[in-house]
Formats: sequence, C-alpha cells, structure tokens
Amino acid sequence: MASSYKDSSLKVFSLNSNRRLSEQIAEHIGTPLGKCTVSKFSDGEIQINIEESIRGCEVYVIQSTSDPVNDHLMELLIMIDALKRASAKSINIVMPYYGYARQDRKARSREPIAAKLVADIIEQAGANRMITLDLHAPQIQGFFDIPIDHLQGVPILSDYFEGKNLDDVIVVSPDHGGVTRARKMADRLKAPIGIIDKRRPRPNVAEIMNIIGNIEGKTAILIDDIIDTAGTITLAANALIENGAKEVYACCTHPVLSGPAIERIKNSQIKELVITDSIPLPAEKQVDKITALSVAPLIGEAIIRVHEQQSVSVLFD
Repeated sequence: MASSYKDSSLKVFSLNSNRRLSEQIAEHIGTPLGKCTVSKFSDGEIQINIEESIRGCEVYVIQSTSDPVNDHLMELLIMIDALKRASAKSINIVMPYYGYARQDRKARSREPIAAKLVADIIEQAGANRMITLDLHAPQIQGFFDIPIDHLQGVPILSDYFEGKNLDDVIVVSPDHGGVTRARKMADRLKAPIGIIDKRRPRPNVAEIMNIIGNIEGKTAILIDDIIDTAGTITLAANALIENGAKEVYACCTHPVLSGPAIERIKNSQIKELVITDSIPLPAEKQVDKITALSVAPLIGEAIIRVHEQQSVSVLFD
C-alpha cells in the first residue's frame, strides 16, 4: 500500500452513506479524505460545505445510494453541484451500490424506469464518470452517456470460498437472471452450476419451482448480486437441502438485508452468508452467520488506475 499518494490533484470525498468504506479506500490510495461537512437544516434540507480548495482537482466522491436511498441520492446531487461550482476539473462518482437498479425496465404497463431516471439526474447534475460495483443489470451502463467502470464482486467472493477448501462444490443461481454471475464463480472455482427455476407472483414474494443440475451430496454455494428481504435466497437454500445438498453457503455483493432478512437468514439452512461492505451493515444486523469482505482495495485500485489513465479491466482477471 502506498504510504502517501504522489499526486495532490486527486481528491477523495466521502458523503454519509458509507464513511468506513470511504476511509479504507482513502487509506488504500494513500490520501486523506477531503474535508467536507454534510448537515441538515431544521426543515430537513441538506447542506454541504466543502472545506478545502478543489479548483482544478480530479475529485472522487464515494456514496452508495442505499437506505435511506433518497437522502443519499440528494446528498450526492448537491455535492456534485458544489464541486462543479468550485471549479473541480472532473467529478467522478464512486457508487459501490446503485439504488433503484432493480427498476431497470418496464415489466408491466405504466411502470417507470427509475434506474434510467437516476442516471439522467446524476449526469445532468454534472458528473463526468461513474465507478460502480455489480450493477443489478449490466445494461444500466448504457443509461449513462459518461464513461462507467463496472467493477465485479465475483473475484472477491470466489477467492474467499477457494480459501475454505470445500469439497464437491456446485455454484447455484437462485434464478435465471443470475446465471451469468454463477457461471463466472463456477469457472473460478472449477465447479459445475445449478439453477433454481422460480416464479415470482409479486415483488418480494418468491416461489420455488424446480432445481436444474445435480446437487445430491454436494456443497452448494448460492450467489446473487443483492439480498434484500432474503426470501428468495432462504427458500432456495431450504429447497437445496430438501433435494439432497450436503450443506448450503450463500453470498452476495450488496447486503440490502431489509425487513425480515436477518431473522430469515438466522432460521434458514444457510450455513454462512458472505457479503461485501458495499452497503454498511449496522451492528444489530451483524450475526454469527454473516461474514463481510472488504471491497476497499478493489475500489481504491480502480480509482488509482482511472486517475493514472491505466486499464481497469485487469482488476477482473
């Protein structure tokens, strides 16, 4: 790790969504976090003060749009405006978790495509680039007309499971949409893949149907990008055990873990849930079954590479 980064024109700022991750990213780069305060007026309006000169600097703002998503999004937009008016040379958004990503298409009549709306707002505010991690749908990259560096969590999660030396592994996608992700992990672990074919009658309600692939006597690793209420993943784990899997692990990049999620995970057949810190996990959600891995070295390395105009794709190899 660099003890101190040589180029003072690189500035890293953190807003309120994930302060600890921001500190670790800044430490990895070898630069102090920029000085700014984010506060609220008594009527709830957000106020941002940038307390150092950023004129002519390349600025990286770290902010996941996790719960409370609208507050975090508004903080980001106001920060972009402040940076633009303070003559930053470039405004680079580092968004480990992109909120609203699940509203990425019209699944039924009269539905919004909020993922595109959010992309438009961020761009209109004045952002020049986006660095993000495991977008729910990779085509969201095309909703932006600015460059996007789309980092992947699979290598971090795969390395962790590789280190556990599990026997007879099968990597399982909890639905058809996640097959590409499961395939990437399976290739890294040199394991076969399985798929759970499920129907979802309405949002946040999952119904398990069939299991595709031979799971008898195997150690199953379920992989998803987001675990929200944990309904899908816990039903999938229970179905795998019922159908002859020896044990079940689960992993995801973005631990939204809202509502009944923690209770469901505690009571499920999942032996261990492996997550990243793209969204901070509050103390009350930190249970024994959950292991958190840091994305700070990956994001820190990506920022250095973008700043030095080097390839970012080598980080996926």
